[in-house]
Parts: sequence; C-alpha cells; structure tokens
Amino acid sequence: SDLAWSPNGEVLALGTSIGIYFYNSTSLKEEKFIETEAWISSVVFSPDGSTLVSGSEGGTVRLWDVGSGMLLRTLEGHTGEVTSVAFSPDGSILASGSDDHTERLWDVGSGTLLRTLEGHTAHVYSVAFSTDGRTLASGSGDGTVRLWDVGSGTLLRTLEGYETLVNSVAFSPDGGTLASGSQDNTARLWDVGSGRLLRTLEGHT
Repeated sequence: SDLAWSPNGEVLALGTSIGIYFYNSTSLKEEKFIETEAWISSVVFSPDGSTLVSGSEGGTVRLWDVGSGMLLRTLEGHTGEVTSVAFSPDGSILASGSDDHTERLWDVGSGTLLRTLEGHTAHVYSVAFSTDGRTLASGSGDGTVRLWDVGSGTLLRTLEGYETLVNSVAFSPDGGTLASGSQDNTARLWDVGSGRLLRTLEGHT
C-alpha cells in the first residue's frame, strides 16, 4: 500500500495487507517483518531514522523501533482508515490523515493528541509538512487542498479547482511551492503564500 526510504537510504519499508517489511537497500534482502492485525495503509520514517510510523485500515497510528521492530506506542482516535502519516522536519510532531475527514497532530514524545483539524468533507488522502514545519497541507476526496497553521490549527487557505479527489501533496524544498496530484490525471503547482495556481501539468492518461 505504501513504502518509505529511511533518511540514510539504507532501509526500505513496505506497508502491506499483512504487515511491514524492511529491506536492506544494498542487498535487497528482507531484514525483518512485523506482522500486523490490520492492513497497513501508510508508512513514514522519523527524520533521524530511528522510528517508523504506520497508519492502518483499523484507524490506529503506531510507532515502531526500527532497530528492534518493537512497538513503541499506539495512537488512537481516528474513526476511519489512516491513509497518510508525516513527520514535522524536527521530528517532534506527527500528522495523520484519515477517511474520517480529519487530520490529527500528535506529540511524538508523549503520544498526546495536540489538535484535530476539521474542514474537509471527504476522505483525507495525503498530508505533508512545509520545510519549516509551520504549515501542514492536506489533500482530500472533496477536491480541495487545505493549508493549516500547525501551531494554532487555523485554516490558512483552501486551494480549489479540482473536480475530483486530490490524492497527493508535497512542498518544494524552499517551502514556496506546493505540488498536488489528482485523480483527474493532472498535477498542479501552487504558490503557498498567495494560494495562486501557478501551473497545471497535463499528460497523464
């Protein structure tokens, strides 16, 4: 369902219907396998590579120790599948997006729910932090991209124009541009500061 590289590029993690596989990127050999009860929908490594977070069909977010494969913490609260997870650049905050139409921000150290972001009217398919960690972008089945202030939870801006679901969002390294991918076969580039559509990239069929 999803895959993620460790920050140092040495480990590739795959989320599947039966668990999480870890592969050595040089030898391509399986290093470990974590069996899970629910389908793993999304995976992401922490910035330091020590922790892997998984989102599941069962609505839970789980933190795993990469070295030992041990479960560190289970975060509960979503009422739908967790379709996307993302770490803030400093690794202190975790964002999760869900079929329950919300995004949640969690304190990684304590597992405390910091805030719930509400506003989308359909499944949230993708979440991403800006490079300074101050803004969270979310793409949804309602056809919008929303930008949120991480510190306050305030909705900063809604980017509109799609007629179908937005299943992927990503910030440029300088944080000034947001890319979004949609089921309408296009990718769009947005100016983060103004919300202006810069360009529509077409060609996929």
